Amino acid sequence: MPHEVSLATHHVMQANRSKNTKPELLVRHKLREAGLPGYRLHWKKAPGKPDVCYPGRRVAVFVNGCYWHRCPHCALPLPKSNVDFWEAKFARNRARDERDQRLLVQEGWKVLVVWECRLKGARLDATARDLVREVEDAGRRDGGRLVEVGATAPWKLAVRRKGMRSRHRRR
Repeated sequence: MPHEVSLATHHVMQANRSKNTKPELLVRHKLREAGLPGYRLHWKKAPGKPDVCYPGRRVAVFVNGCYWHRCPHCALPLPKSNVDFWEAKFARNRARDERDQRLLVQEGWKVLVVWECRLKGARLDATARDLVREVEDAGRRDGGRLVEVGATAPWKLAVRRKGMRSRHRRR
């Protein structure tokens, strides 16, 4: 049985944009600025209708809002009321995202995921550079793969942690 929501909540959820969000417009601006126009928006022929799609390069870009897609970088709390509904809603969103990404990778697409929080403040330029590099490199590699754009590389985290430990020992 589906979870019931109030009419007010239903209207608020309907008012949330799924297309042409600020983060999505920013990604498209950065791609055009880098000389990478020619993409398709919400291309229906690709699983999940990626926000930005380069069919010739076989690149699909998903610009995920941190709240709705449950960003792994942000510690976002669940709403305090109707918790069962929200847990189920977010689980369905994550399952849909994983399914669409898996289908695209299986078909040989390079899937780029850009999180909303990686497009803010000091992270914007680095994320944009990573995104442009990944789109440009798409034709050079065979087979599909999933790339989280703008994420801190695991080896950088290890170096940062190691550096922090050594600093603490010196004190």
